[in-house]
Amino acid sequence: IRLREKKIRGYRRLLKWLEDYALASAALLVAWPLLLITAIAIKLDSPGSVFFRQERVGKDGRMFKCLKFRSMVENAEELQEQLASMNQAEGPLFKITDDPRVTRVGRWIRKFSIDELPQIFNVLAGHMSLVGPRPPIPKEVEQYKQWQTQRLNVKPGITGLWQVSGRSDLPFDEMVKLDLYYIETWSLWQDFKIILRTFLAIFSSNGAY
Repeated sequence: IRLREKKIRGYRRLLKWLEDYALASAALLVAWPLLLITAIAIKLDSPGSVFFRQERVGKDGRMFKCLKFRSMVENAEELQEQLASMNQAEGPLFKITDDPRVTRVGRWIRKFSIDELPQIFNVLAGHMSLVGPRPPIPKEVEQYKQWQTQRLNVKPGITGLWQVSGRSDLPFDEMVKLDLYYIETWSLWQDFKIILRTFLAIFSSNGAY
């Protein structure tokens, strides 16, 4: 039995592009003071770059550099193998509640998802959407089952349906099911609701680590 492929097509694709460009431009105009203050705080708190650039898998498997504020020590990726036994996530994800690699400023910006704000530039560059599936790293995609690869049929998002439905507390399979449901039922109204729910999830800080 062949399941129908999940995609956003036709005029809906154009509407989503217009939504992304308009809202990301407005968000940048409003958020630039917070971006500046956060960059200064990171630089004063620990040695290393202000930004963290990581290769992620985007729409249709295309690679791009995802931009975030650095919330961990400079050599965090090198230390991940040493912490493998502490992983609390299921499937291909890697999550630790009290990750020892996180800096002092990093704990605060991760708690309120401020570390994700530089991804506004990824949206304006066309690599990401404001709302969509979480952008995975290549090692995660290598472990995907066939049905899970359909989450790559759209641009990844800064926020998404699973982020407002449990954030890091959800099992990986449930995350993917929510992503596929989002793609199949996409509408402007649904995106606006997810953005509003994102602010509520950020301030509650549930499942954020």
